[in-house]
Amino acid sequence: MKPSVIHTGAFVEDAVNVILESAHDAIDQRGLFRIALSGGNTPRHVYAALAREAGTDFPWEKVQFTFGDERCVSPDDAQSNFRMAKESLFDPAAVPAGNVFRMRGEVPPEEAAAEYEAQLAQFAARGGEERYVHDLLLLGLGDDGHTASLFPATAALHETERNVVANFVPKFSMHRITFTYPLINAARHVCFLVKGKDKAPIVEQILRGGSGFPAERVAPIAGRLTWLLGF
Repeated sequence: MKPSVIHTGAFVEDAVNVILESAHDAIDQRGLFRIALSGGNTPRHVYAALAREAGTDFPWEKVQFTFGDERCVSPDDAQSNFRMAKESLFDPAAVPAGNVFRMRGEVPPEEAAAEYEAQLAQFAARGGEERYVHDLLLLGLGDDGHTASLFPATAALHETERNVVANFVPKFSMHRITFTYPLINAARHVCFLVKGKDKAPIVEQILRGGSGFPAERVAPIAGRLTWLLGF
């Protein structure tokens, strides 16, 4: 399916609208909204605006939060994706702690990945799914074309069976915990949140095809793909 490309001058507002529309649709149809959050700097303002817009009266008990990737740090570390989401969204919106499933970056990477994979498999089994299906999976885009923690020339790019792996990233000389393509591409809707004119050339290459960048291999099997571009 051809991706939907949206250029916007109201990036944060439109990103929040994408999330809320997906949430309402999923809750109306299935009684539960399953969303995967992305890390990095771009989504922080989106999450904060979502907390303000939805407020504490939103049925957060019907939302299940997962993370597309995580750094191998403690949950209170400044580099933690979980900490960023907690400070910008979970705490301000009073999201029930039991609805947030974080990757445990403080334990050995392989252990954390296996634990998260098992957790998602349990949820999938309850719904009779082959693998966990997200209603909305948010992704960012790095300067090197990576998304989640699927970096160029890393082993996770070749994973075809597992949903979550520990991926060694040479440029940082450390592991990251990340979703794999099979899990990402099982989502009902994948949305890239990309802001900044410096990302325009790489997005153009990806959309044109044949770039070889990891983000280009995101292609939902039976879902939608959206690029929300703030430039």
